[in-house]
Order: sequence, then structure tokens, then C-alpha cells
Amino acid sequence: MSTARIEEGSAARAQPRRWILAALMCTMMLAAMDTTIVATAIPQIVGDLGGFAHFSWVFSIYLLAQTVTIPIYGKLADLVGRKPVLMVGTLLFLAGSAACAASWSMPSLIAFRGLQGVGAGSIMASVTTLAGDLYPVRQRGAIQGWLSSVWGVAAIAGPVIGGALADYASWHWIFLINLPIGLAALSLIGAFLHERFEPRQPRIDYAGAGLVLVAVGALIVGLLQGGQSWPWLSPTSAAVFSVAAIAAGLAVRVEGRAAEPVMPGWLWRDRLLGGCNLSMIGMGLVMMAPSTFLPTFSQSVQGLGAIGAGLVLACMSIGWPVASALSARAYMRIGFRDAALGGALLIVVALLAFYALPEPAPIWGTVITQVLLGAGFGLLSTPLLIGAQSVVGWERRGVVTGANMFSRYLGQSLGAAIVGAIFNATLSARLAAAPASYGAGLPRRIDAVIDALHAPGTDPAAQAWLRDAIDVATRHVFAAMALPALGILLALLFVPRHFPTLPDRRDEAAPARAGRRGAESARSAPVAREER
Repeated sequence: MSTARIEEGSAARAQPRRWILAALMCTMMLAAMDTTIVATAIPQIVGDLGGFAHFSWVFSIYLLAQTVTIPIYGKLADLVGRKPVLMVGTLLFLAGSAACAASWSMPSLIAFRGLQGVGAGSIMASVTTLAGDLYPVRQRGAIQGWLSSVWGVAAIAGPVIGGALADYASWHWIFLINLPIGLAALSLIGAFLHERFEPRQPRIDYAGAGLVLVAVGALIVGLLQGGQSWPWLSPTSAAVFSVAAIAAGLAVRVEGRAAEPVMPGWLWRDRLLGGCNLSMIGMGLVMMAPSTFLPTFSQSVQGLGAIGAGLVLACMSIGWPVASALSARAYMRIGFRDAALGGALLIVVALLAFYALPEPAPIWGTVITQVLLGAGFGLLSTPLLIGAQSVVGWERRGVVTGANMFSRYLGQSLGAAIVGAIFNATLSARLAAAPASYGAGLPRRIDAVIDALHAPGTDPAAQAWLRDAIDVATRHVFAAMALPALGILLALLFVPRHFPTLPDRRDEAAPARAGRRGAESARSAPVAREER
């Protein structure tokens, strides 16, 4: 078992944690702003490099590489320490950024975006784990609020900076801007973050890691490309999901025998951790409803511009960090599970409230539902993450955090496929039900709806029908996402109400402790069990 620790005692108290937190926020900013800043420059990138038919892979490969590597980095953080994993991952991200800026074709850009995603996986796993190492339980909610605020800033600043650089400089700068931010973060981490180790030879599970990569990678490729690059019911789709199923079965077998498994079985068998991970899958799935279709709804139905639509979506990123920062008061008073239940209920209310908005949907109503939805996400995710971190020791905190983050991104991949299918099915049905008099003004293909809506020659009555079709399709997506949100509630009901947190020497006033029996069981079991 690793004995590496963030330095404790007087040395730890002397550490300038504010500088370390600033470094963690900078590295998180790299991963958070990457997608939003790139999206606004896609027209310029495609105009320069070509390859319009493949540009969706610029985003898909990044998400794929990030998701499949998160659990591996989480395990490595337990084996070799957080600092080296974070620094290596950040260097990989910066190398990928520099290479993206030098891309000469769309295939080369896609390949280098994959390298960026590999680095982003380290950032997501290590930053969140370090937050659990550096701060006691009662302070972690506020720290997660600071880290979550990075996503809110990225949601607003990313499109603005990306658009400005693409219009007034060059799209190459949307990648080069990462270099000074990342180098500043690396300097702060190198100077102020210290770990001490007793050298040992880590036993890395290469076979298990490879099988996990293949299984998760094939699953995500199938979900992201199914229905787009190939039909869902096709030999290609069947082959991809078959590879995922076979690799997953082999991974379970290999991981069960490995001394240091990348994805230990107890992460899912344990009632507490398994429930938390399933809840994160559900949350990731629900997140894709506003992220994917709210900007289109705001522009096509409510008549907002691109910036206004982006600001409406950013309202979700305002409620999230505020709720995360305030969640400590909730989980210290009523417990991690019940605080998360409150967040799940808020998500259900926000989804149904959006569906019930009057027609035409007022902008203020959309804003309120998004703030509520973001608050629900913050109140759900932060207590479950901090609660899961606090029931295991340092030597398992990385793999537990990695599993939590991995579950959320896996849910997002599932959600991207599901919400797309719901939206397209509803839109197709509305187009098929259109009056015959609109025949000449309505498109025959779904991907031509936006062009027809804004084309000057389209019949106003047909435009109104298209706006109504997008309105109905978006509302159906939000209403459908209430089902997985209810699934989150169900999963949480199976989670023990009391999390047996291990004693934290940095938080003498923490009310929830494992006690002698709990501490002994924590040393002998994968996770501290609930005392009875």
C-alpha cells in the first residue's frame, strides 16, 4: 500500500494552499474552456483545413480520450502520487495544444485533439483528488464551488475569446492561448505542492488498463457515431458494440485477478460507492439535454442571437458553483445522501418546469429553469463526490475519484445518443404531420431544418411550423430526461443514509467519524462500512 501523502502537520499548514488552489483552477480551466473555445472557431478551421464531413470528430475524439483515461489516471494517482500524474497530464495537454495549432489537415487536428484529451483525463482526475487531499470535509464543498466556478467562467468566456481570436487573429491562437496558462499552473504546482513518498515498485495492471480502454472506447464510439456515421441497426454498429461487450467481459475477469486493478470491482459492488457512481451516470445523461439543444431552442424558437443563447446556457453554470459552495452546510447538517437527494429533486423539478413553460416560452422562464437545474447538479454532484472520497483512505481516494468522474462522462456519452434520438424522432414526426400546403416550404431532411427556418424565401407559415416543431422536440427531450433523474433518486435510496467518513486529522470538529470499529474495518476492506 502506498504511503505517499500530501505533507501534513505544521508543514502542511504552512503550505500556501491559495497558490495551490489557483494552480488547480488554472489547470481545470484548460479542460473546461477547451470545448467552448474551439466550437466558435469551427467555421474558420474548416475553411482553412477542409474536412467538413469529419469535423465532429474534433469534439468526439477529445471526449473519448478524456473519458477512457480518467479511471487509469485515478489509479496511477494512488500508485505514484497526485503531483506527477497531474504534471505529466498537463504537459501532454500543452503538447497537444501546440500540435493542434500546427495542424496541417483535419486528420492531423483530430489526432492532436486526441492527445489533448489524454492530458485532460489526467487533469479531471488529479485536480479533484487533490482537492480532497488538501482540505478537510467541511471545507471541500466551498473548494468544489471554486473549481465548479471555472466551468461557469469557461461557458461565458470560451465562446467570446474563441470568436474574437478566430475573427481578429487566427484560429491557431485558440490552442496557443493554453500554453501560458498551463505553464503558470505547472510553475505553481512545482513550487508549492509537495508530496512525500516511501519508494516502492508500483504493480501496474497493463492488461486490465488496455481492456478497459478498448471496452469504454468502443462503447463511446458506438454511442457517438451511431445514427450519424452509420445506422443504429447496421453491421458496423453491431460490430462496435460487440467489441465493447467482449472487452468488458474480459476486463471484469482480468481485473478480478489483478493485484492493483485499474477499475476494482468493489467500486461497483459496494452499496455506497456503487450508488454514487450510478447517480453520476444519470447526472451525466441529464446534462446533455440543455448542453445539446438549449442553444438551438433559444435561437430558433425564442429569437435570440448566438451570444444571447450562450448566456442562457451559461445560467446553468451559475447555479452549479453556487450550490456546490453552499452544499457543505447541507451535507454537514443532514448528511451526504440526503443533501444529494435534495439536488436530484431539484433536477426533476427544473426539467418538468421547462416542459411546462407557456408557449411561446419566455426567456425569463428558461433562465430560471437553467439556474435551478445547475443548482440541482451542484447539490447532487458535490456531496456524492466528497462523501465517496471521505469513506476511503488516501491510498484509494484517486481510484474512487476517477470512478466518480468517469461515471459522469460515461453518462454524457450515453446522453448524447439518447437525447439526439428523442429530438430527431420528434422533429421527424412533426415534419411528417405538417399540412400539405407547407410541402414546398418544409425540408425533407432533419439536418436542413435550421437552414429552411432562416431562409428568406421560406413561407412564414412553414417557418412557424418549424419553430413549433423545434419547441416540441426540445420540450420532449427535457421531459424524457426526467426519467433518468427519477432513476437517480431511486439509486440514492439504496445508498446508506450515513456515510462512515474516516477520521481526518485536519478537521477536528468533523462530526462524522468512523470510530474504532469503523477505522479498523476501513483498513481491511475496500471502503469503510456503515456502522450498525
